[in-house]
Amino acid sequence: MTRWEDFHLLPGVIEGIAQLNRAGLCVIVVTNQRCVAKGLITEADLQQLHGRMSDHLVQAGATIDAIYYCPHEIEPPCSCRKPTPGMLLDAARAHGLDLAASWMIGDSDVDIQAGKNAGCRTALLSMKNQTDTEPEHRKASTCEADIVGHSLLEVIRQIVP
Repeated sequence: MTRWEDFHLLPGVIEGIAQLNRAGLCVIVVTNQRCVAKGLITEADLQQLHGRMSDHLVQAGATIDAIYYCPHEIEPPCSCRKPTPGMLLDAARAHGLDLAASWMIGDSDVDIQAGKNAGCRTALLSMKNQTDTEPEHRKASTCEADIVGHSLLEVIRQIVP
């Protein structure tokens, strides 16, 4: 996402995040944003987009506690780009999280692998009609997530009964 006009929330996202909030769980977004390295957006503009997204969610009754992003290109490798666990480790330190008791929810193999690399339990969003141009962000099919669901809300209902 490089423009606010392109931003949209998937069905159930607000309700799912709000359910996590009510359960007292910390909600942190970790995202690869190679668009910065490609020069499609500046880090300042990306941070503004993240701020607008957070504000939008808060107004709808859902709160994200933090957003971590990797602005780097795929090569050379860095310690923060998923599937490496750098962003998750940073979030755990900053927020006092027990990663073994935490969940990494994602929609790709790299998301699930990042969670496993950090010692988290993992949940796969196996969404229909998923398309993405990032080579590493294809629909997960071979990874072994702990649970699978077709939406964020479905996955969260398995995590927080």
